[in-house]
Amino acid sequence: MIPFSVLDLSPINKGSTATQAFNNTKELAQLAEKLGYKRYWLAEHHNMTGIASAATSLVISHVAANTSRIRVGAGGIMLPNHSPLVIAEQFGTLESLYPGRIDLGLGRAPGSDQRTARALRRHMGGDTAENFPQDVVELQDYFAEPSDYQGLRAVPGAGLHVPIWLLGSSMFSAQLAAELGLPFAFASHFAPGFMKSAVEIYRARFKPSAALQKPYVMLGLNVFAADTDREAERLFSSLQQQFINLIRGTPGQLNPPVDDIAPYWQPGEQAHVERSLACAVVGDRETVREGLQNFIDDTAPDELMITAQIYDHAARLHSFDIVAEVREELESRVSI
Repeated sequence: MIPFSVLDLSPINKGSTATQAFNNTKELAQLAEKLGYKRYWLAEHHNMTGIASAATSLVISHVAANTSRIRVGAGGIMLPNHSPLVIAEQFGTLESLYPGRIDLGLGRAPGSDQRTARALRRHMGGDTAENFPQDVVELQDYFAEPSDYQGLRAVPGAGLHVPIWLLGSSMFSAQLAAELGLPFAFASHFAPGFMKSAVEIYRARFKPSAALQKPYVMLGLNVFAADTDREAERLFSSLQQQFINLIRGTPGQLNPPVDDIAPYWQPGEQAHVERSLACAVVGDRETVREGLQNFIDDTAPDELMITAQIYDHAARLHSFDIVAEVREELESRVSI
């Protein structure tokens, strides 16, 4: 059975605080480690009142300090927002503090509006996303073994070979990951439209590298598990509301679930949300078991990145617990 991992945005629930969000993240990471999830990734978002993981490297350190074995990383750092040298230093520091446990996933999109992007990187000229391939290579060079003739080094960072992943929701990063011989993670949990095409291109064009000898694909998947289908569907409504609010240009904190989502959206909004969240498994143990197996059979990923924006913290922990149990059941079937 393929590994399962966790993607967390450190959601700030309506009426709550970032402090509570970080405590919830810590507890979920500790549970994920106990349950055998392979890695715990956090995502960079800015100027969003419902997401606490803007200073991603700091939250990664918080998680790594409160766990002992699970890999911890960025899913991802939006590289156009940053100088590659700064990211090399940050993740070189993390790798030095938590050796052998740090991953660096890189995204090409700024992950924010243009005003926020300018505030993050004031010196930028033109479209910094166009510099993404060069920035990735520059970052790789900072992590490589240093040369006596190298005038600029990341300290710490040089020689640490922090694993780099490319993330994407379109063809661009799939092609770049294949060209550079890097592992590739597709954001199918919120933008599934090009998932199969991107994975096909990545695998077909992959060139072995010092970092990776054969293609490795991770796919994002929303999984909302509960003791009943009805309760899982209710929990899922928090994420549906979040997407509706994004469509309306009114993002905010994560709302409590509702018993009936139908009155909340207009038909056009419903169609958009359902397209965006097409890669979602929502239900009780049996439903989740069938949904996970079908998704794996259909897409053949090397790893699944499970995410669940659930308002109630106890219900969120329970959902990841159920998913871990289901994975064990699927694994036992494979080994028979």
